[in-house]
Amino acid sequence: MRRTAARLLTGIALVGAAAAPAWAGTADSLDVYPSTVVPGSHVTVNTAACGDKGGSATGDAGAVGAGTFMLAPTTHEGEAIGQFEVPESAQPGTYEIVAKCAEGNRQVAGDLVVALSAGHEQVQPRGSLKTGVGGALGPGPVQTAVGVAALAVAAAGGTWLLHRRARGDRI
Repeated sequence: MRRTAARLLTGIALVGAAAAPAWAGTADSLDVYPSTVVPGSHVTVNTAACGDKGGSATGDAGAVGAGTFMLAPTTHEGEAIGQFEVPESAQPGTYEIVAKCAEGNRQVAGDLVVALSAGHEQVQPRGSLKTGVGGALGPGPVQTAVGVAALAVAAAGGTWLLHRRARGDRI
C-alpha cells in the first residue's frame, strides 16, 4: 500500500513539474491575454524573452491598428508586461503582435484574434453548412412537414403491402 501511494505521489509531482513551464511565459514567445477579443477590448502581453532580470521591450500592435506600446519588467522573474487597446475600427481576423527587446535586438511574436461583435457581444454564425452529408431537418418548417408526410405515406404503404403479402392476397 505504501509503495502504491509513493508511486502515485511521485507521478503527480512529475506531471506537475512537467506542466509548470506550460503555465509560465516562455522565453521564445509573446503571450497574448486574452487571445480572442472584440474591438474596444484591452489586451495584455507578456514575455520572458528580454533577459533574466526582466528587461523592457517595445511592442508593436500596428497590424491591428493599435500602434506601439511599452513592455516593462514585472515582479515575476524575468518577465516583461505591457497593455494596449484594440481600436473599435479593428476588422475581424488574426493579427501578429510583436515585441522587440531593448537589449539584444531579440524579437518575439504572438497572435491576437479579433472576433465579430454587436455592441460588445460576440455574434454566433447562422445558417447551414453544405457538407454533403444531409440533415434531419430541411431549410424550413414547410419542407420538414412535407418530408415527414412523405415518410409517413411510404411507411403506411409498405405496411399495407407486407400485410397483404402475409395473408396471401395477390397484388
